[in-house]
Amino acid sequence: MRAPFIDHVTIRVSDLSRSRSFYAGALEPFGVRLVEIDGDRGTEVAIGPEGSEDLVLTEGEPSAPVHIAFLALDPETVDAFHAAALEAGGRDNGKPGPRPQYHKRYDAAYALDPDGNNIEAVCHTGPTAAEQDPARQR
Repeated sequence: MRAPFIDHVTIRVSDLSRSRSFYAGALEPFGVRLVEIDGDRGTEVAIGPEGSEDLVLTEGEPSAPVHIAFLALDPETVDAFHAAALEAGGRDNGKPGPRPQYHKRYDAAYALDPDGNNIEAVCHTGPTAAEQDPARQR
């Protein structure tokens, strides 16, 4: 694993309650927790594994959609993320599977959050999903 480069990211969302619910469900496979904090713009929600609540949601006018990729340690988490994101109200933006155009161990899935942000789960390690299960290839 490489050392993290970004300490935290804050995104503005149009409806904090709706986004809180979406991210709680979509990121559940990562074992995240949600922490309400008193931020500069009122109540904010920090999300991440305990001690790494590095994604911060704040209510406001969303800017142009952003792309956020969450590191999964195995392809099963990528699969679970995609299912959980859709269950939480996200829209499919790329089914789980290998993305060899990036590199041969790139396994990812994508969903759009309630504000149209592209949320990704990506795994870079171990055998590719196709090597584990050839039926998973697109």
